[in-house]
Amino acid sequence: MSAPEPRRLKFIPTAATFRLGEPLGVGAVGTVYRAESDDVPSPAAVKVLHPHIAHDDTVVDRFQREIVIMERLNHPHIVRHYGGGMMDGRFFYAMELLKNGSLSDLIKRTGPLPWPLAALYTAQIASALQHAHNHGIIHRDLKPTNLFFGDDGRVILGDFGIARDTHDADGTDPGRTVGTYAYMSPEQICADGEITGKADLYALGCVLYEMLSGKPPFKGANFAQIWDQHLRAVPASLREQGMECPEWLEHLVMQLLEKERDARPFNARAVQGFLRDHLEDEFGREYAEVIRGRFAAP
Repeated sequence: MSAPEPRRLKFIPTAATFRLGEPLGVGAVGTVYRAESDDVPSPAAVKVLHPHIAHDDTVVDRFQREIVIMERLNHPHIVRHYGGGMMDGRFFYAMELLKNGSLSDLIKRTGPLPWPLAALYTAQIASALQHAHNHGIIHRDLKPTNLFFGDDGRVILGDFGIARDTHDADGTDPGRTVGTYAYMSPEQICADGEITGKADLYALGCVLYEMLSGKPPFKGANFAQIWDQHLRAVPASLREQGMECPEWLEHLVMQLLEKERDARPFNARAVQGFLRDHLEDEFGREYAEVIRGRFAAP
């Protein structure tokens, strides 16, 4: 099977070279390897497209679109991107290696998080989302398994594999339902053609709810049951379940989880600012350091 034609590249290939190490994970589209490079901070993670699908135009276009998307994003709470190219005739792209586990791992290990820590993480995620939205990128798959931890404890958003690039008229997946059942907004479930950043805010509400309660707001035996709840059900009150959570934070959760997108906060920046103001009132201007020192899990 011949290698894909270089002319199909939609991005400028990186000049960096990588030495692949052990595989870190295998997905439907590619394999992620631990890698070393003299050209970028090491170690790195390199995702290589599977050779048996390298001639599938849809898969290749989506893979390249993720590279193009990541080239536009540069934010302390978004995974750092080191570029992409061809390696032995196969598409690849490289990113920072996040080796401290995911938010999902943390919740499974500790259960519900202390509310100050959940609020701090939510503010960091909101900051990442606003940066992406400012560049026309809607993540569409925000969930605890796509949120990782840096060496300094900050939350880092990754996996833009099904992100929507609003600048790309050919890559918007019109009429398709995409996302992860437990975190999908009503408009994603209905395959609304006008998916906006408000869909990511709904998923942020699901993630915040899970941080505070240890479980997503809606659960069911199958996707149909979960979707029906996203469309019609009101989440159980956190405070009535005995979760330690100030009233203002539960109000934010419920606002993020509004069925109608116009009833959700104006944008991710508004969420970040709301949380910052309340956390400063509670813990002072250095609230991030205070919260990490007092509440962060070992």
